[in-house]
Amino acid sequence: MMVGGARRARDPREKRPWTFYALATLMGAFLLFLYGPMAVIYILSFQGPDGGVTFPMVGFSTTWFEEIWKPGQMANIPVAFWRSVALASIVCGITVVVAVAAGLGFRRRFPGSGVLFYLAVASLVMPSLLVGFGIGLGFRLFDWKPDLFTSALAAQLTWTLPFGLFAMFAVFNRFNRAYEEAATDLGASAFQRLRWVTLPILAPGIIGVAMGAFTLSYDEYARSTLVAGNRNTLPLEIYALISSSTSPTLFAIGTLTTAVSFLVIGGTLLFIRRMQRRRAGAARPA
Repeated sequence: MMVGGARRARDPREKRPWTFYALATLMGAFLLFLYGPMAVIYILSFQGPDGGVTFPMVGFSTTWFEEIWKPGQMANIPVAFWRSVALASIVCGITVVVAVAAGLGFRRRFPGSGVLFYLAVASLVMPSLLVGFGIGLGFRLFDWKPDLFTSALAAQLTWTLPFGLFAMFAVFNRFNRAYEEAATDLGASAFQRLRWVTLPILAPGIIGVAMGAFTLSYDEYARSTLVAGNRNTLPLEIYALISSSTSPTLFAIGTLTTAVSFLVIGGTLLFIRRMQRRRAGAARPA
């Protein structure tokens, strides 16, 4: 209810409708379904040395985290981790460059823009394994050797680029061109306008695209499994470990990889927040 142009504050003594509690219960059940299995993995990763992969826990220790780094394991997790980070970094850089360039190019309609857009995002509707299988066949046709930074890189770009395009187009749709027009009126060249006006305003969205591309590549399994060659990424190494043995080491790996993902996300959000604060401070009159 609006009173005098302002929304009336809800009286804390006012009884909420039953639909509020029903929706709150549904939301709580959804969060439990979403994060419950993750919480189980995190807890079981701290099993004691004599513990297994199920409850009840037998002691509490970090033994299984130490097992990850010991030499001679069936799966070389540390090496696979750095491979995944390197590959994800390259995928991230390419996705950002292509997504920003496409966002700039699609600001104006041109003949065939609709067809080009749908061709760019068509890989999302294809089953992931078939995408990797097709890339693998293409490499075999030209007698090229599949490798992590060639065929696997191409397979992962078919996954990250469409999401990067969607996110970048949404950012550009909210962009106010009046800032660019003002810079032009003040004598800025096209490059200066891009460098000092457009990209700084779009920076939070660009960082979001980079974060999304990095995490999608870091966790990707299906599109990489047939085209990674002889060097496995971390998801491929974990799957090989699951196929050969089962121990709380798997839970410890899951805990560490999730922690890395949260660190990347948290660091990115903090960086964006600091950037927004600095921009707001610069906009205040002296």
